Amino acid sequence: MAQRKTNLVSIRLHYFQTVARAGSIRRAAQSLNIAPSAISRTLRHLEDELGTPLFERARQRLRLTSAGEILLYYARTSAAELDRAAGFIGDLAGLRRGSVSIAAIESVTRGLLPEVLQKFWKRYPDIRVDVMTMGSRQGLEAVVQSDCDLALAFDVRVPKTAQRLAMASLPLGALMRPDHALARKRALRLRDLSGEKLLLSDASLALGQTIENAIADAGIEFGMRVATNSISLMIDLALRGQGVTMQTRVGVERELSRRELVFVPLADPQLRPRKLLLIARSKAHLPGAPAALAKMLGEAMDGLKRE
Repeated sequence: MAQRKTNLVSIRLHYFQTVARAGSIRRAAQSLNIAPSAISRTLRHLEDELGTPLFERARQRLRLTSAGEILLYYARTSAAELDRAAGFIGDLAGLRRGSVSIAAIESVTRGLLPEVLQKFWKRYPDIRVDVMTMGSRQGLEAVVQSDCDLALAFDVRVPKTAQRLAMASLPLGALMRPDHALARKRALRLRDLSGEKLLLSDASLALGQTIENAIADAGIEFGMRVATNSISLMIDLALRGQGVTMQTRVGVERELSRRELVFVPLADPQLRPRKLLLIARSKAHLPGAPAALAKMLGEAMDGLKRE
């Protein structure tokens, strides 16, 4: 549950949800900056009132009981509805205040999102935006669980409990310095990169699995220099001439505009374009601040399609 929602949620439910997320009273107390004994006492009173335990200890973590899982589901739903109410009430003030929370993949936070936020704050300077960088699947889950209003994610399947607000299909390409021998090519195949030092996403990223499968299918030997879950590290190493990385244009807008890196499309049929999605929790109408930011993000994503 995002910190901005806590003023409308009872302190007992707030402590309960924090412990459920942290997995321990000690970690929850650290995040809330209160004494662990205060949380323990509050949870004990809540369990006494409900007449059933909400947690059981599993090794070094607290795990929700069946009763705890039910309470967590309805607590999150109630918090989401209260937050929506606060958002709509904020609309009455003409978007002079309020907040938006968004889960975003790292590549989006390097270019697309800062540019959109700059425009957003010119129109709505007093709206707070909470940005959490996380993987695509985690971002989708954050929206479904009402921890975030919006998510920007790659290649996820949107469930019925969420809605797709916008989508951009983005081709994969090889990123390298302009002085690289392949930088003047109009397009490349994976076999053209044989013998190159590659800077690749590891298996924790969906992109890494896609490229790894394509390389295996191609049956070509590559010299992998690094495997990492950091988009920034791969780009920085490519800037230093330490190898070639494979990504979309998202996240390297600045480097491409300055001609510090060159993007050469990959033409292998198994490397399908990646789908960047903007996701909200449900089909219900978004409050003003999330709706305004979502509209600007959607327009920016439409611009990516034309590049």
